[in-house]
Amino acid sequence: MDRISNLPDEIRCHIFSFLPTKQAAVTSVLSKSWQNLWKLVPNLDIDDSEFLYPEEGKGEREAIRQSFVDFVDGVLALQDDSPIDKFSLKCITGVHPDSVNRWICNVLQRGVSDLDLFIDFSDEDKEEDEYLLPEEMFVSKTLVKLKLRSENCVDWWFWEMGASLPMLKSLHIDSDLIFCGDMVSFLSYFPVLEEIHMANMEWRENDEIMSSASLRNLSIHGTGCDEFENPKTISFDTPNLLSFNYSDLVAEDYPVVNMKKLSEARLNLILKDEDQVKRIREPNNVLLEDDEAAVVLQFVNVVKLMNGIKNIQKLSLSADTLEVLTLCCGSMPVFNNLKILGLKSEEDRGWQAVPALLRNCPHLEFLVIEGLLHCVTDKCGDACDCIPREDKGRSLISSPVKKFEIRGFRGTMREINMIGHFLRSFKCLEEMGIFAEENGPTNFENPGAFEYVDKILKLYNELSSCDVYFLVWGYMRKKWTAKSMQMC
Repeated sequence: MDRISNLPDEIRCHIFSFLPTKQAAVTSVLSKSWQNLWKLVPNLDIDDSEFLYPEEGKGEREAIRQSFVDFVDGVLALQDDSPIDKFSLKCITGVHPDSVNRWICNVLQRGVSDLDLFIDFSDEDKEEDEYLLPEEMFVSKTLVKLKLRSENCVDWWFWEMGASLPMLKSLHIDSDLIFCGDMVSFLSYFPVLEEIHMANMEWRENDEIMSSASLRNLSIHGTGCDEFENPKTISFDTPNLLSFNYSDLVAEDYPVVNMKKLSEARLNLILKDEDQVKRIREPNNVLLEDDEAAVVLQFVNVVKLMNGIKNIQKLSLSADTLEVLTLCCGSMPVFNNLKILGLKSEEDRGWQAVPALLRNCPHLEFLVIEGLLHCVTDKCGDACDCIPREDKGRSLISSPVKKFEIRGFRGTMREINMIGHFLRSFKCLEEMGIFAEENGPTNFENPGAFEYVDKILKLYNELSSCDVYFLVWGYMRKKWTAKSMQMC
């Protein structure tokens, strides 16, 4: 008899818990001692792709769908009312919502603590655009972790029934669109929630506040769609928050930002259209009686959000966020604890706020810029060399940055000149990594372009006081060590 068969049942069940349920069930044919063992596994991992592979279009056949439903019903029936810890379900073949909700109710009744759902429904199976989760989910006393991914709109209608999930610590929702009512009521149902991720969420109220003393990690991704209006006010009363990932249309005001323990943040404050970008760059040339202009001028209140997160150690800002911060360059807070700063750049977004950011990070050690190409404006400042000016490079000279990474490098002369500007201006720089664009167009496809860029960067390295690393997809990594190293 093989060694695995000699193992205690508890250990074999533990091994089964790492297998998809269908594969675990197949072991029942090995011998009598294996016949019912898989039924005792406290973790179920059910994936409808096991029924579809390898034949294409299999999921469109009603018989295949029914065989999948019968399999899941059979598994749950065989396990009867035995306790279950985790239930993972991937079901994107268009099974009817009633079947899915029946399975969810089954594991909820058996005390499931970890529920991971990846579901999609065909149009003919949906009576409404939104998918309504079963009532039993909103009153579970055992759920600790809930993850829901769906191609359908998910409507969290439970506020109508006085719901409560007293044990839930982690909530992850990613769907086509999420309706969850006002956030004050929504979060009140999760008294011990520590982590929340919501993608494609629609704010129901003009003035929203996220208030939770238990939250440690918060990730909010709004629709960011120009069909929606900019939120009026968004507040965050989360005094114990450690990580903050926020992506949404920029709000007109952020009255409350209580994040004193925050250590890292990613901000993507989205502008609806190019008209808003134009109004930000030329605020004195717009008419105040224009409603849209009045909204854009309120974006100056984003400084309240920046003040609320000024104690962080790691910060990442999108290209749109840099554009919005143009309005508060003169009132930018000092980030005394910031060690790592990441900036995303795009060719149609400007760098007007970059000099103010660098000047207000007195202890910055590591700077990452994804994409050097940006929109040249008369307010580019001294962070780049796009426009000649007497104080060019002043914010860089005073910066304590020691390590600098440039990502998405395309090999253009404009980028090469900017790299030279950085090497001359960052006086404390010890290491520069240059990573070529992998997913977009570059100049390296042109004959001799890679060798030319390689030669110039090597020359830069010989003339500078730091080590330079150059990586191009499909080429070997290039590293040159400077002859001397000047320390700050």
